[in-house]
Amino acid sequence: MRRTRCTVRLSVLAALLSSLAWPICAGAGGQEAVAVGERVPMVRSLRDLRGNRRSLRSYNRNQVLVLAFIGTDCPLANRYVPRLKQLFDEYHSRGVLFLAVYPHAFEDLDMIAAHASDRDIPFPVLKDVRQQLASRLGIERTPTVAVVDRQGILRYRGMIDDQYGVNYSRAKPTEEPLREALDAVLAGQPVPVAETETDGCLIVHDQPLRTQRDLTYCRDVAPILYRRCVPCHRPGQVAPFSLTDYRDAVRWARMIREVVLERRMPPWHADPRFGSFRNDRRMSWEEIETVVAWIDAGMPKGDEADLPELPSYPDKWTIGSPDLVLRMPEPFRVPAEGVLPYQYFVVESGFTEDRWVVAAEVRPGFRPVVHHVIVHIVRPGKRLYGRDGEIATLVAWAPGDEPMICPEGTALRIPAGAKLVFEMHYTPYGKEALDQTEVAIRFADGPPEREIRNNLFANTRIRIPPHALHHREEAELVFPRAARIVSLFPHMHWRGKSFRYELIYPDGRKETILSVPRWDFNWQTHYTFREPLRVPAGTRLRAIAHWDNSRYNPYNPDPSATVHWGLQTWDEMLVGWVTYVWE
Repeated sequence: MRRTRCTVRLSVLAALLSSLAWPICAGAGGQEAVAVGERVPMVRSLRDLRGNRRSLRSYNRNQVLVLAFIGTDCPLANRYVPRLKQLFDEYHSRGVLFLAVYPHAFEDLDMIAAHASDRDIPFPVLKDVRQQLASRLGIERTPTVAVVDRQGILRYRGMIDDQYGVNYSRAKPTEEPLREALDAVLAGQPVPVAETETDGCLIVHDQPLRTQRDLTYCRDVAPILYRRCVPCHRPGQVAPFSLTDYRDAVRWARMIREVVLERRMPPWHADPRFGSFRNDRRMSWEEIETVVAWIDAGMPKGDEADLPELPSYPDKWTIGSPDLVLRMPEPFRVPAEGVLPYQYFVVESGFTEDRWVVAAEVRPGFRPVVHHVIVHIVRPGKRLYGRDGEIATLVAWAPGDEPMICPEGTALRIPAGAKLVFEMHYTPYGKEALDQTEVAIRFADGPPEREIRNNLFANTRIRIPPHALHHREEAELVFPRAARIVSLFPHMHWRGKSFRYELIYPDGRKETILSVPRWDFNWQTHYTFREPLRVPAGTRLRAIAHWDNSRYNPYNPDPSATVHWGLQTWDEMLVGWVTYVWE
């Protein structure tokens, strides 16, 4: 690998010499790439794992940045991830922030999150949409790093070190230009080697999708939107706009193209490599290709005779006609602003005998102010939570979640004399509002083969240090008897980063059964297995959670706080809910 030594001084002349000495690649939109010694443009192409648009400016505040361009499938980049983590550990306390930047066009947020989770990358992870940042920095391959000083000036561009190449591997590096660059920048000195050549994987750029057939809205696209989007994107539902007709689809086409390619929509956060779930909302790649190719082709409408019938939805309940509807005793007035503690409302069931529930669904009275709902079953003479964490919960609701529907042959028991307690989390939305949430229930004719049970296991001793980028805690539950796991529901608050469930079998074997590598507090989901998962007696169910308590987490209310367990969203939780039946 060729390596050229030069001296870069922070002056206009040095910047000019640097730009003449090094070939400059064409950047985004035909613009020339930034030369070493020039200011890095604050491109608007970066998104974090939750899909938020991010700027380098938000990370460059009094920090030296290392932009590490890596790829999920690039072998050389993967070999260098441990080295990047090592350097991050060494330099982070000295005011250096590493950013993992994924530039390849085919890498969606799911792929990136899974890759970062597998390799336990502790620093912020970003997607370089349409390779705008890579192009402006003249970066063509992964892995490549760029060092940006506190003033936003590009000070180094090139390889990490020379230990690994495409066709070679050394016991240790003989040259470490990234380390030298960091030491020089931190010392206020010229960087001894301002640029080096890199090897590795050429960055894959976005290209229009092509199809061998003519696509139309009526024949090809409407069925996909009806199936994947319209359940939420219709009047009165949680989505912000409707997608029930051709005009809607054309109006929002650019947005649709962006969010489906990045897999921001439909909302689904489970890593597809682990578990098979009945309520999986992901679009297949064939569906994504069809929608995107139709948009790129100009969005032809086609023959209305090909248009399928718009799905019909019940006026109120998706579980069908309920046997019983119970609501809060009276409306609750939610103020226009402020923070409300959780509200609890007791509803008498009036049951004189045990009743068996096969389906239940929550309907908020006024959705904009209802963050989430849990309907608890309080049994006569019993506490809300059992000593082993067993909890009697009828149904919960959060944006994007689905009704509780028991698998065939199972049902949930509401004992005679039990009361229902509505646990309500309200978030004011700028004007005063009234809410009177209700729950619909469908009953079985009699006792089932197996009784559905709910349990939560939590770590109430969590302590997340101030400014922690990647803090880990665990919680664990032991199955004393053989069981079948029906569903899982991970829960954290605003600082949550990732959540994973794994089984540890009696013979010591470990198996990940659910991984949520890009936790999103605004989309909390019950992950229901297609087939209940059998576990032998003595199996341990472990929950592993990570939090980002840094200022780089846009949801973080106070990075300087030491965060403990608490009910409010500015506190934190590590709760692993599990629904199961005894074998």
